[in-house]
Amino acid sequence: MKTLLFFLFIPAVLLFTGTAKPIDKEHCSCEKIPLYGKVKVVDSFEDFRVKVVTSFEDLNVEVVTSSPKRCGEWEFVNSFEDFKVKFVDSHEDFTIKYVNSFPGVRQ
Repeated sequence: MKTLLFFLFIPAVLLFTGTAKPIDKEHCSCEKIPLYGKVKVVDSFEDFRVKVVTSFEDLNVEVVTSSPKRCGEWEFVNSFEDFKVKFVDSHEDFTIKYVNSFPGVRQ
């Protein structure tokens, strides 16, 4: 009986923990979307669910005001975005840490 409960519990845990979307370090992308450029913050219909952390981040993000062309450079906009993010506290696709220099994928 305990074994049966264990095997029923595992799929439920996997279902509710979600699956992180892997970041392609070589191309600085996730699901073939570059992780730099113009970013719109939304409450729904996001491309990525993002959690802001202070350590062990997947991506270092530097907020810029124009020309976000390097990995991890994000310019927040209200329209004409390259991708959309929703900030969450759990079940994120990847984590970010805001930095003032050296943006990019954490090595």
